[in-house]
Amino acid sequence: MIKFEKISKIYPPDSVALKDVSFTVEKNEFCSVVGRSGAGKSTLLKMLIREEDPTSGKIFIDDVEVTSLNRKELPFLRRKIGAVFQDFKLLPYKTVYENIAFAMEVIGMDEEFIKADVPQVLALVGLAKKANLFPYQLSGGEKQRVGFARALVYRPEILIADEPTGNLDLLNTLDVIRLLLKINELGTTVILATHDKTVVDNLQKRVVTLNDGKVIRDAKQGKYIL
Repeated sequence: MIKFEKISKIYPPDSVALKDVSFTVEKNEFCSVVGRSGAGKSTLLKMLIREEDPTSGKIFIDDVEVTSLNRKELPFLRRKIGAVFQDFKLLPYKTVYENIAFAMEVIGMDEEFIKADVPQVLALVGLAKKANLFPYQLSGGEKQRVGFARALVYRPEILIADEPTGNLDLLNTLDVIRLLLKINELGTTVILATHDKTVVDNLQKRVVTLNDGKVIRDAKQGKYIL
């Protein structure tokens, strides 16, 4: 489903973020990309949604070369990919429901569809009873689950999660990981970027390890090893 082919990224003048990174992620797979801060994890995920372009190399999704798409084609790509980040990026003066609905309104979704769909994704992430609360009334874990709900409204084929537990305590971290596993079990391909050893070791899923911008290990049921 996803193929990274000899991806390199060099920031001027000569800072190497990624060097000849190649690996594939199969449909419905759960893949953790791990490494210390600065290893290139976030850069790699940003390239998948074209927030960054590689200096060299190609990225494919379903045989479509992501790196060659023009600006008009990018919205169609991004509807295939849901993204969740460490900072929750919630609008503080909108309720949980409104935060999710707004993301759908921006791309022109029908109001009736929004009314039907938002409660469904809120139920999926366990926030059905929190729809009318504001972000300041939520715990860190609940805010992150709103982020997941917002990413899932497009029914993406792929979900990328960049350090989604970075600001959470252990209890909320486990809650978010259970949610990621649930999303994966429902048929969504998941790519998790993290440097949290406990999370990776407990998942017992595929682990691709980056160090100094290069893949140094790729294990089917791996652990966080550097």
